[in-house]
Parts: sequence; C-alpha cells; structure tokens
Amino acid sequence: MESKVAIITGAGGGIGEGLARAFAREGYTVVVAEIDETSGQRVAGSLASLGGQGLFIPTDIADLVQVNAMVDDTIERFGRVDVLVNNAYPTGKGMTSVADIDRQRMRHSMSAGFDAVHVAMQAVYPTMRAQGFGRIINMCSLNGVNAHAGTVDYNCAKEAVRALTRTAAVEWGKDGITCNAVCPGAMSKAFKQRMAEMPEVFESITKMIPMGYSGDPEEDIAPVVLFLASEGGRYVTGNTIHVDGGGHINGVPWKP
Repeated sequence: MESKVAIITGAGGGIGEGLARAFAREGYTVVVAEIDETSGQRVAGSLASLGGQGLFIPTDIADLVQVNAMVDDTIERFGRVDVLVNNAYPTGKGMTSVADIDRQRMRHSMSAGFDAVHVAMQAVYPTMRAQGFGRIINMCSLNGVNAHAGTVDYNCAKEAVRALTRTAAVEWGKDGITCNAVCPGAMSKAFKQRMAEMPEVFESITKMIPMGYSGDPEEDIAPVVLFLASEGGRYVTGNTIHVDGGGHINGVPWKP
C-alpha cells in the first residue's frame, strides 16, 4: 500500500483522525485536510510512527477554492489520489428546527456540507479516471436517513450527499471508481458537542443501540471504510452502509 494516497477531510480529530490512523497502519500516504492547524499538524505528524506518512493541508471546506487547492496540492505532491474520504462538516451551531432555521445558516450548511463534497469529487475525478482506479467514501448520517429533529440543515446536507454518491456511482463505475456512503455511529466532534448539550438524549441513544455502545472511530468505523477503499471492495458501489452497532434498525431517539 506504500504508493496509495488517501485524502481525508476533517482528519484533525474524531472520526477523521481515527480513519487517518487506520489508513496509515495500512501504509497509505494520508493527506490530513483540516481547518485547525494545531490538530491537523498533530495528526499528520503522528502517522509515520504507524507505518504510513502524513501531510497536513490546511483546508476550510466552507471555502470551495481551498477544497480545489487541497486536491491540486495533493496531486502536485504525489501525482495521484486513490481514495477520497469526505468526512469534514462544520460544527458549533447548536440545534434548530425546520420552522426556525434562517437562510444564512441553511446556505452555509449546504455549501460546506454538500458543495464541498461535490467540488472535491469533481476535482479528483480526472486523476482517478486516468488511473482507472478510485475510491470515494462520503461520510453521511443516520440523522438524515431518519430525519432526526433539531438538525434540519445537517440532515439536508447529508441526504444530498447520499444522492450525489449514488449518482456518481452510476456515472463513474465504468472508470473503475466506486462511490459509497457510510453512516457511522461514533463519537465525532459534532456528536460530542450535541450530546454535551443534551446528555439525557445521549444516554437514551446508547441504550437503544443493539451493541450497547457508541462506536470507536479507529476500531469500529475505520475497518469498514478501509474495506471500501480496498481492492476487495471493487464491486461495492452506490451503497449506504450503516456502521452503527445496529442503531439504524429501529431508529434511535433524537429529540431536543
């Protein structure tokens, strides 16, 4: 795997960091695309000790120019992109409803949560097509699938990404590129923040997960993403895979 290059957005913590560490253990070169320089540099610098190598590229996914630059810089440095994991999503906005959300917040969430994914996919496509190989994994959410209350902008962005993922799978399959969505049940940055606001909801959610716990990014989520990125996942495309300990089966409570 030494020659394989993976871009992971939002890899400075949470699920993204877990994915970066797991890919590094498989010998990948991992581009840590992260808005926070301190955490991005920390994660990128730690990957060599795991068997891979890391490169930090400062990236604010709300700025589509930076998203394009992230891909261009990767290709200029390594000459290829084998895996794109769109994981980043802006956090820190709290709960809101369909009736109350303002247009500025909705536009920002759709730009950073959907447009950034689309632009990154467009940017890697020519290189992946030329290689005859590409793996795109978009991190989505059960929030959107089950339409959880209080996170309307997040739900809409993630469901738009799922539609984009399936459409790209249809259009790009002939080029040797697979596109899949993963809905993880793990302690992401956003999840931690929302649960700090509503500890009673977190307790209820955990009780409803058949496996009885919220997943670990590196141990529970990353192995599935690695499979989708591998040669073994070459015939899997256009799917939504719930890696959530069974939480999607009957749905988990999500009410403010």
